[in-house]
Amino acid sequence: MAKATTGKVPREAGARGRRLLAALALAVLVLPVPARAEAKAKAEARPAPESLQVLHWWQSASERRAVDLLAERLGQQHVQWRDAMVPGGSGIGAGIVLRSRVLAKDAPEVAQLNGIVIRDWARLGLLADLDQVAARGDWERQLLPGIAALIRPGQHVVAAPLGIHRINILFHNRALFARHGLSAPVTWPDFERAAAVLARAGVTPLAQSSEPWQVATLFETLVLAEGGAAYFRQLFQQREPAAFADPRLGRALTRLRGLKKWMGTPVRELSWAEEVRQVADGSAGMLVMGDWAKGELNALGLHSDRDIGCGAVPGTAAFHLYNVDMLSMLAERPAQRASQETLAAMVMQPALQRDYSRVKGSVPVLRAPDLASMDACARASWTLFATSPAGQVPSMVHRMATDETARDAMVAELHRFFLNERVSVADTQRRLGVIGRRPQDR
Repeated sequence: MAKATTGKVPREAGARGRRLLAALALAVLVLPVPARAEAKAKAEARPAPESLQVLHWWQSASERRAVDLLAERLGQQHVQWRDAMVPGGSGIGAGIVLRSRVLAKDAPEVAQLNGIVIRDWARLGLLADLDQVAARGDWERQLLPGIAALIRPGQHVVAAPLGIHRINILFHNRALFARHGLSAPVTWPDFERAAAVLARAGVTPLAQSSEPWQVATLFETLVLAEGGAAYFRQLFQQREPAAFADPRLGRALTRLRGLKKWMGTPVRELSWAEEVRQVADGSAGMLVMGDWAKGELNALGLHSDRDIGCGAVPGTAAFHLYNVDMLSMLAERPAQRASQETLAAMVMQPALQRDYSRVKGSVPVLRAPDLASMDACARASWTLFATSPAGQVPSMVHRMATDETARDAMVAELHRFFLNERVSVADTQRRLGVIGRRPQDR
């Protein structure tokens, strides 16, 4: 009959076991060292992930969503987006930082640039050409003609266009207007009547900041309302001396000052995103702003087809005062050329164009975008831009029409006029004429 074991181990076997365990333990400690060293060597030999530093001024909630979208899609192309956001409306701060970094030989690989600025930087040889990317993607056929011309200010394509913004938009809170029996303003008398009703109800009729670029943005829509597209171009693109002496400029200045009574007292310096929130919560009834405000309203949970009215500033329904989001590749970083071309090619993908514009509030730069995916505001914007070249009006404030030096001086002069009631219309008109004087007229 077999005996049950007691669990005791003979002394000799126990000694052998202890020696074996010690050897195994030593092997566990020693054997991985070469493996770890080999893995480390392989990791060090592997090239670092491709990356691009992108300098821009997109700061609001919707703008950050747009940046996150671009970064995610670029990551899918195995290129890392390194963010270099410089705060400040209209990109004034970003422009200063970019110039200083270029002078210091520390340029980013990519920068957000606009209109005339792209032309000026290209002339200095600071931008990489994207001719091969454009040829491979058939950009000439894919792009709206006005955009194709814009990204080729000289012999080369020097920018990748993301989306078109319409600036001459009057937004209004639909629920607030319905509560007070108001219709969307189409004319200036309509606007004045709606503003008066809202003011009596204790609502700020027009959300507006005293921030210089925002004052100037409102003003340029008033110039368009007074003079139309041809006069706007004479004033800000061609800078004809007679245009600055024209009564239409005086009327636009007069209306700018007259609108102050509907903005609340005092007119505070607010970010445009703060003004959007005022319209969203009903503390303000209306807002004149580019359709990037629509992207922000959507980010707040409102829908432009249901909650927010989106119409043209009175007198400007036939015109598309525009700005275009674009990315340019700096020529100072030839080692990143392949990654720069990857980003440029990605920007023109129809799905990216659709998704970016939906988040940002803009419309695609393509001849044949997905119209079914757009809200009514976006469809109206794209259709007008695509079908009416005569109605396309490049923004002065957003660097599409005027060089930066003249633009900055005009914005400062308009800000001075807006803040100081003692400054006359005639004096401001004269001073703008001096600022706008062309070299050949001096």
